[in-house]
Amino acid sequence: QVQLVESGGGLVQAGGSLRLSCAASGRTVSNYFMGWFRQVPGKERDFVAGISWGSDITYYADYADSVKGRFTISRDNAKNTVYLQMNSLKPEDTAVYYCAAAHRVAGTPRSRGAYDYWGQGTQVTVSS
Repeated sequence: QVQLVESGGGLVQAGGSLRLSCAASGRTVSNYFMGWFRQVPGKERDFVAGISWGSDITYYADYADSVKGRFTISRDNAKNTVYLQMNSLKPEDTAVYYCAAAHRVAGTPRSRGAYDYWGQGTQVTVSS
């Protein structure tokens, strides 16, 4: 079992920045593709960003078009933690952000069904 705990959410003005963290416990997530999703009330949980797994120094990252160029995903396997740096935030980025882990998947999954574990989420609110 893998437990995921997100932190770093909060209230920020448009144009500001936040860094979300996802701390994993229970087992190492070095062999898990890690993703960030977000959800607003009444809508589906959407893919935001993902980062490949493995022990290589270089990882492959994938981003939704809506956040490309503004958000950066990274991971620190030594700390068993994944980060999402969010810059130039917009009111439409307001959502609950969830961290998720997919064990040894090929490619860069954007489907929720590909993920084995989920965190409880952290609220991000961007004011205009």
